Order: sequence, then structure tokens, then C-alpha cells
Amino acid sequence: MHAIVECVPNFSDGRNPDVMRQICAEIESVAGVTLLDVDPGAATNRTVVTLVGPPDQVCEAAFRAIRKAQQLIDMRQHHGEHPRMGATDVCPLVPVSGCTLEDCARWASALGKRVGEELGIPVYLYEHAATRPERRNLATVRSGEYEALGQKLLDPEWQPDFGPARFDESQQRSGATVIGAREFLIAWNINFNTTDKILAHEVALTVRESGRFARNADGTLMRDANGAKIHQPGLLKSVKAVGWYIDEYQRAQLSMNLTSYRDTPLHRAFEVVEQEAARLGLRITGSELVGLVPLESLLEAGRHFLRKQGRLAAASEAELIRVAEISLGLSELSPFNADEKIVEYRVRGRAGRLVGMTVCDFGDLLGSEAPAPGGGSVAALCGALASGLASMVAALTFGKKDYRMHDEAMDRIAHKCQQLRGFFTRMIDEDTEAFNRVMAAIRMPRASEEEKEARERAIVAANREATLVPFRVVEACPELVRLIAEVAEKGNRNSLSDAGVAALAVGTCCDGAAMNVRINLASCEDRLWACDLDDRTTNLQLQVRSQREQILERIRTELSVKP
Repeated sequence: MHAIVECVPNFSDGRNPDVMRQICAEIESVAGVTLLDVDPGAATNRTVVTLVGPPDQVCEAAFRAIRKAQQLIDMRQHHGEHPRMGATDVCPLVPVSGCTLEDCARWASALGKRVGEELGIPVYLYEHAATRPERRNLATVRSGEYEALGQKLLDPEWQPDFGPARFDESQQRSGATVIGAREFLIAWNINFNTTDKILAHEVALTVRESGRFARNADGTLMRDANGAKIHQPGLLKSVKAVGWYIDEYQRAQLSMNLTSYRDTPLHRAFEVVEQEAARLGLRITGSELVGLVPLESLLEAGRHFLRKQGRLAAASEAELIRVAEISLGLSELSPFNADEKIVEYRVRGRAGRLVGMTVCDFGDLLGSEAPAPGGGSVAALCGALASGLASMVAALTFGKKDYRMHDEAMDRIAHKCQQLRGFFTRMIDEDTEAFNRVMAAIRMPRASEEEKEARERAIVAANREATLVPFRVVEACPELVRLIAEVAEKGNRNSLSDAGVAALAVGTCCDGAAMNVRINLASCEDRLWACDLDDRTTNLQLQVRSQREQILERIRTELSVKP
């Protein structure tokens, strides 16, 4: 899966639209980056910008934005209500999909190093990118704000992680920048059937991680032997919450920030809130997501609610989102639009250009004189079909009386096959896009020596990527064929022929993708790399062919017509 990263830089200007237009233009100049939101605040004199995309492109866009902010914002003239110490005050990287918090910490460090060295801005790393424990907390790093920065840079304990430890005219203008990595923050409001904000806040005090001060039965504060108030922690880790009344909706809400949805998933928060609300005589009527959410957070919620029903959790992506939407009441106040609310869909859309076509339209394009889509996309399609069939057999086996002993295996197989189906589906478009990048490189200008060299480098890079795309398809086939073998052995016998077709399809997928690997290797000048990739492709093919033949032999024997 390709990594997608969110970046949320905060710039110290919320009153000059032209400044932000120029900064945002720098962000949008980087191909592959999507500018999701620009939120200026006049009172705070601060603008929060949200952008997403692949990590290399996001880091490049962030660097260009920081550079432009350095040119346009003079911290010596800055006044606002929000704490700050730089033109680009804070710049966190956030994992969305296909990467980890540790990956983002590494990319944040590289970005900080570049900002410090190339722009001469003092850079501090915070949160999960922090180089020492006392720098994890943003408020600690930013203590004293811009006004104390000159003295802070003289303190050996507060030397920047990157950039100069001085406060010359350049640093006086730019201030310092704090760069780091943090988890995705989900802002979420749960609605109650009451107008009483005190009841809503009572739920907040119980569930939020910070909790409340403990009280005795008579309502007085509990104290320890030293007279200090005793703190009672809340039920949900990484959750901040407050209860309030919204006049527009004429009801009270629990407003929550889930600072790590991995610590407390949406479904866990929902059910704990539901339980605590019931103690106060409240019912949840629905909820609303404020801003964007990662796809996985909704998929996991969908799986959870299906499991609670005793159903197979390995449903399609669309079905899992639908189940999550209904179960969490996400459409109570306004229709829930997955294409607008899910980060990954905002970046790449729910389906690629080819995948979004009807079967007839795809067939028409395939049969035209256009060179793409071609065999690589068709091979990936075969993988998606094989995965779908294997998942179907597992679903038709799960929960059936005669196959109860295999429920756990079928749940695991179906879940993994759905993941593989998603991968192969994405590769249908990815293969054609890789081919198009090769053609674009070939069409680059070559009037000068510099242009010729740039064109040659682009062709080499595009050819290598066009080779690796089908190789990734080949790499995924051994796992799929093993899952098909297991479902053919343990699955519903009425679906045995479906398992057989899945085995045939994965074989076509593997061999077809391998052909595309080799036709691209033919033009590769790095023969050592080409030979190594060819050997690896052959070994993977042999694994798939051997397993596939065993599956087909078993099925032929079982389906053979007896006289």
C-alpha cells in the first residue's frame, strides 16, 4: 500500500489573505499533494493548513510553504491570542495509511534538518519525533513564546535540534519552527436526547482520559492524607471531552477529540459513552464527525459491529463504511458523505479511472487501439477476481452448521482476501499510470544536453517503477494462492467450483504480471538488478504454480463424475 501522510502546518498570519494565498500556492505547486483545508483566525492571527499526499511530496510541499512563510511573515510585527514562536509555528506529520508513527517521526526529522540547514531557521522536534523526553510536549517547547526565543537559544538546554542557535536578523524575522509527528486526531460529537449540557458534561468527565476529582457520597471532594485532592482517571485513553449545548440542533452534545484512534477506536468510545449516558437516563441519538477521518477508523468500526451481530466481519470496504455510518448514527444531522469525510478518498478518490468504469466500458477501452490499459491491468484484475471469489467461498462457509469448526479460519481468510482484493484493484489503475509515466518521460524535451540528461533520468526512473508495479502483483500471489488452498480444503463443498476458478484466476494473474515484469526488464540497463528481479519473479511463479496445481487436482478429483 502506498503511504499517505497528513501535514498540518500552523502559520502566524490569519489577517492577510494574500500571504496565505502565496503560501498555499507553494503547497499546490507540488504534484501529488492535495490541499484539504485552510482555516484562518483573525483573533489568533494564525492560519491552520491541512495537506495530504505521499510522504516525499508532502515534505517537499511543507518545505516550500515554510520557505515562503519565512519570506512573507515578520515575527517582530506579530501579535495574536494564540501561543507562537515562529512564522511557521508548528508543522506536524500525521500517518494516514500505509505508514507508521515511526515513519512520520523519521520524515519529520529529515524535514527539520533541511529547514534548519537550507533556511537557517532554528528547528525543534516534538511529540514522537522529539530527541529528548522534555521536548515531546509542544507547550513545553514553546514556553516563553517568540518573545523569549532569543534567550532560549543561548541556553545549552534549549539548543535547537537543527539550524542555528543564534538570534540574528534572519531568526528575529522567522522565529523558530517546531516539527514533529503525532497521531491522527479525530474530532467527533455525540448527540444526546436532552438539552441539559450539565448531563452531557457529566458523561464527559467520566469518559475523558483526564477524568475528574473524586467525590464522597455527600458530594464533597475526596482528599488524601496530606489534604490533596484525589484524582479519578477517566475511562478512555487518548480522549479529551466536554459537554455542551448546541442551539442550532436544540440538544446537548458530547464533544470529543480522539488524539489516538488506535488507543481508543470509534466503536469503543461510542459504546462506553452509550453505557455511561444510560446511567444518567440519556440515549444517544446520533453523532457527527468534524473534519476528516482515516479510512481504517471506519472500517474497524464496521467490522466490530458486524462481529457483534455474529456475522462475518470481512465485508467489502463500501459495506463496512455503511455499517459504521448506520451504527454510529453519522447521518443524523446531515448526510454522511464518505467521499468528503474520508482522507484517502479526498486524496485518490474512491476508485481509480479504470476501476470506476463499467465492465462494458472497460472492455471497450481494452479492445481499442489505446496501448493502455493492457496486460498488466488485466493481470491485476484477475488477482482482484480471484481474491473476491476466495472471500465469497469463506463467507458462504462461515456460520454454516456443518462447518462451525472452521469459522475462525474462514473469518481470517475472508478478511485477508478482502485486503488483497483492495490491493489488486488499486494495481489495475497503477499499472496503466506507470505506463503513462514512461510515455510522459519519453516525450520530455531534449534540445539541450541538460534536457537530454533529465529526460534519460526520467525514463530510467519511470521504467523501473513500471517494472516494480507488476512485480508487486506477482509478490502478492503466493499468499493469495495459499488462502485459496485453505478455503478449497475447508470451505463449503457447494462452492468448490468457485475455489477452482479462483485458483485458475490467481495463476493467470501471477503469470500475466510476470510477463509484464520481463518485458520491462528487457530495456533495463542495470543488468544485475534485472537478473535479480527476474530470478525472484521465477521463484514466486514456481510457488504459485505448484500450489495451484495441487488445488486443481484436489478439485478435479472431488468433482469427477462417478459412473
